[in-house]
Amino acid sequence: MTSDGQSERPAQGSVSILRVVVMTLGTPLLLGSLLFLAAGDLAWQKGWLFVSACLAANLVLVPYTWRVNPELLVARSQIRFAKGWDKIWACFMIPSVAAIFLVAALDDGRYHWLAVPWWVCGIGYVLFLSAMAVATWVGAVNKFAEPGVRIQIERGHTVIDTGPYATVRHPGYMSAIPLFVGIAWCLGSLWALIPAALSALLLIVRTQWEDQTLQAELPGYKEYTERVRYKLIPRVW
Repeated sequence: MTSDGQSERPAQGSVSILRVVVMTLGTPLLLGSLLFLAAGDLAWQKGWLFVSACLAANLVLVPYTWRVNPELLVARSQIRFAKGWDKIWACFMIPSVAAIFLVAALDDGRYHWLAVPWWVCGIGYVLFLSAMAVATWVGAVNKFAEPGVRIQIERGHTVIDTGPYATVRHPGYMSAIPLFVGIAWCLGSLWALIPAALSALLLIVRTQWEDQTLQAELPGYKEYTERVRYKLIPRVW
C-alpha cells in the first residue's frame, strides 16, 4: 500500500532465518513445480532458466529486504484482506497471474504453439529483473506494503512520499505491469500475454479502488495526492 512510517524498525534478529530461507526458496520451488507439471517436460530450457533467474534474484533481494526493512517480510507472510471488494478482487487476480505461467508452460513447454526467438526472451528478462528491482526499492522504503488493502492502525500507518513514492502513488503496482509481460516473454510465450494483460487490467482496477480507500481513511493521503498527481504511470495516470 502507498504509505509511510518512520517508526523504529525491529532488529534483524526478530525475523527468523527460517522465514528468510522459506521466502527465498519458496517462490522458485512453487513456480518450478507449476511450470514443469504443465509443460510435461523436465528438459524444458526456458523453464529451467526462469526458475534459476527467480532463485538468483531472491538470493539477492530477500536478504537485502531483510537487512533494510525486516518488518516487511513479516507483513507479507501474513496476508489479510480487510475489504470485501479486495477479497473478491483476489479471487480473480490470483488465477489470472497463475494463468500466465500455465499458458506459457503449455505453449512453449508442451505444445509449441508459437515460436518465440531468444532475443524476445532477453527483453523479457530485462523487464522482469527491472521490475523486481523496483519492487524491492518499494519494499525498502515502505514497511506497510502488505498484500491486502487496509489501514494498519496498530503499526502507526502514515503516508510515504519518498523514494519511488515521490513520482507515483503506487510504484509497486507500476512495476508489476512490466513484470507480467516480462514473465510471458521470459518463458517464450506470446499467448501468455493474454492473462498478463488481464492481470494488468485487474491491477489498474485495484489501484483506483485502493487509492479511493486511502484518500478516505488514511490521514494525510489526500494532501499527498495533491503533491504527487499520478497513481500508476508518470504523466499519464
